[in-house]
Amino acid sequence: MTITVLLADDQHLVRAGFRSLLRRGRDLSVVGEASTGDEAVRAARDLCPDVILMDIRMPGIDGITATRRILAAQQTRIIILTTFETDEYVFAALAAGASGFLTKEIDPDGLRAAVRVVAGGDALLSPSVTRRVVGQFAHRPVPSAGRPGGERLSVLTGREREVVRLVATGLSNDEIAATLVISPLTAKTHVTRAITKLGVRDRVQLVIVAYEDGLVGN
Repeated sequence: MTITVLLADDQHLVRAGFRSLLRRGRDLSVVGEASTGDEAVRAARDLCPDVILMDIRMPGIDGITATRRILAAQQTRIIILTTFETDEYVFAALAAGASGFLTKEIDPDGLRAAVRVVAGGDALLSPSVTRRVVGQFAHRPVPSAGRPGGERLSVLTGREREVVRLVATGLSNDEIAATLVISPLTAKTHVTRAITKLGVRDRVQLVIVAYEDGLVGN
């Protein structure tokens, strides 16, 4: 199966570099490019790529706005790929529905692996970004029990809540399995069920729900 990719970046040399790196993966195909946010929205609509590598700072609408508009209209997976790693951009990207947030320092093999992971339906953040996300949420006020958002986790079983809590602390499925003394497949199944019950896109969104609803906090 070939994974189709759209490149959205305002720098021609950056797009050329990504295109060259991705084409070294036999299962990856770059089907289009965009140099502005508006072009990215149109290209996504016309080409229906499996994955979009989206820069943040581009002429016209930025990558965050483009991400939001694309995901409101169609099913695709978007990785925010940028040189900037500030909290503002991390949280804006996640709120817009991005499935990954990577810096441009990622190595070639890591980039290709990230595209495959996201195309497969999982979410991916670079380790440094994960630390920022967890650290920032850990210092946010925990919602009171009476607030509407605090009721979302009530649809989960006790074990699913425990798994979501471990996901929110940054553990992988293998690490969750070791912690709870269950198989990695069982851990993955619990994660998948929690995602389905909560109606979120992926495990990144699970982290957000866990912190906003007070399952994990200070």
